[in-house]
Amino acid sequence: MTMAYFVFQQMLYVAIPLLMVSLGGLFSERSGVVNIALEGIMVFGAFFGILTLFMLQGMFAPQLLFVIGMLAAILAGMAIAAVHAFASINMKADQTISGTAINMFAPAFAVVMARLVYSVKEIPFKNVFLIRKVPLLGDIPVIGDLFFKNAYITTYLGLIILIVVVFVMYKTRFGLRLRAAGENPNALDAAGVNVYKIRWAAVLISGALGGLGGFAIMIPVSTSFSGTVSGYGFLALAILIFGQWKPIPVFISSIFFALTLTISNVYSAIPFFTNLNIPEQFFKMFPYIATLIVLWFSSKTQAAPKALGDPYDQGKR
Repeated sequence: MTMAYFVFQQMLYVAIPLLMVSLGGLFSERSGVVNIALEGIMVFGAFFGILTLFMLQGMFAPQLLFVIGMLAAILAGMAIAAVHAFASINMKADQTISGTAINMFAPAFAVVMARLVYSVKEIPFKNVFLIRKVPLLGDIPVIGDLFFKNAYITTYLGLIILIVVVFVMYKTRFGLRLRAAGENPNALDAAGVNVYKIRWAAVLISGALGGLGGFAIMIPVSTSFSGTVSGYGFLALAILIFGQWKPIPVFISSIFFALTLTISNVYSAIPFFTNLNIPEQFFKMFPYIATLIVLWFSSKTQAAPKALGDPYDQGKR
């Protein structure tokens, strides 16, 4: 059981950030703005969040510093997402080109800024943010070992975000208008709602969650940031597609993809896999093979939201 707990906790370190980023993409794309800039947004959020940790390390209690880093990542993600929103919504630029430009710009920006700040391309930080055990809750059998030991604040925050997103998307006026902005913007405009404002709000939320996810995914796996999030932004897009642009399926997809990544990274510590005598290259390829298979399957059975990415061209600002 100890090994099962270890694998589950390692999976959560990846699944929750991927969930955050995918839900961010869900907001943007359900509003009608294609957002392939998730990779760049994650890089931006991770850079500014970790830069904040680097500059303020030792000045605050670890968990308070972690929260400050999260806020910095959220603001950074929103800032770069605003560029995408302005280009895509106001200027009616090609949304794919805008997203690609951000994906290319963010890593270069992070490396240049890191050299200016620290003289090398990596920004180091001390990972003192792991919560070894939550008082009382960590003593609950099974659940305590799974969720309330060796966890980060972002683990609980991610689950709260999922609940909030489900509620907002399906139980609020904003959620209804958001979905209408992507599926039938002309009808939404006829109802007197400013489609541009709804889409701006959606893209900014996407940036906030993307930046937070980029920061959250780097903390457990590294002690420095070198301008890359290892393609997790593109994996979040795959999760979003496989999850049919719906919160709960996206959550399930995040768990699945995170499990494949976890197996790829920790297979050597699991006796069952080492006894199979399978070449290690197979385990390294496993997440990518799984991604290709599920995307092929989803392309045969699913379609994007009706008007996903169609520009709203009513001349209204």
